[in-house]
Amino acid sequence: MSAGRSLAALLAGLAAFGLAVRLGDWQASYLAAWLGLLALPLGALPLAAGLDALAPRGFLSLRPSLRRCLGLMPVAALLALPLVGVVPALYPFAGGTPAATPLAEIWLTTPFFAARIVAALALWVWLCLRVAAGRGPVALVLGLHAVLATLVSFDLVTALDPRLGSSLIGLLMMVAWSGAALAAALLVLPPGKRPEAGLLPLALLLAAWVFLHFVQFFVVWSANLPAEVSWYLARGGLLGRALSVAGGAVAVFAALLTLRPGPWTTRVLAGLALVVHGAEMAWLVTPASRGGFVVTGQDGLAGFAVAFLALGLASHPALRHPARLAPERPA
Repeated sequence: MSAGRSLAALLAGLAAFGLAVRLGDWQASYLAAWLGLLALPLGALPLAAGLDALAPRGFLSLRPSLRRCLGLMPVAALLALPLVGVVPALYPFAGGTPAATPLAEIWLTTPFFAARIVAALALWVWLCLRVAAGRGPVALVLGLHAVLATLVSFDLVTALDPRLGSSLIGLLMMVAWSGAALAAALLVLPPGKRPEAGLLPLALLLAAWVFLHFVQFFVVWSANLPAEVSWYLARGGLLGRALSVAGGAVAVFAALLTLRPGPWTTRVLAGLALVVHGAEMAWLVTPASRGGFVVTGQDGLAGFAVAFLALGLASHPALRHPARLAPERPA
């Protein structure tokens, strides 16, 4: 991207963000949009590391696109700065709500919360640098990523609405992030590259994602847990049910597509998967402060702001290192 276009994207993003702040009630919208951006590098991280170790030749065509997703990690870390204003506005523990357990009384304090998020983002930037450069070991990368994703998922998502005490949230977020990253990688494949190589992994990720959501939902309702049931009720309604149906339909479409793959249909599937996972971030985050899953103008403004700020910042030389640290491996 040229310097002029980069500056224009930054100005457009800043204008949208300023308008969202001016209108108020922007915090949940920004957090959801930022989590959608964060999904791209964090979802690409285990995929790139695992594919390099297990099937470097079979997925050679996907590596450049996954490396581009990894290159967004420094941008995502920088765009976390406005989240400083999100903590007091969104999280009950920052507003004086009593802790449910002695451990939560220590764990859920604003300084400790902020320190954990900063440390996690710094470690993720380092891991993305290593994976983009083709460095391992893979076990270290995947192990650290799993621990960080579990803790951060609890901090950023579960702590918003303590009614849900799910042990699956970290795994669910990791699968959703990887599905979104792979879908984005398929959409930005260079001309001449066939996206069918990523169809089976995407179908498997979507199937695992649907299964994890179903298991969590089934456990909550079969155990008759009133608080957790109310967490789901807040995310129901017309939009919530429509998103559930859409997610299931995309997973079924992916499974059927594996029987007769094609480049055009694979890209359509990737686009649908990216939209569903993006909407999922809003479904997880925004009802905590709104009492229900609704779409507002601030959601659109925040999404526009994050997208254009990321587009402008990604072209800055100081933030492009992960994508260009090492040449591609020969086939």
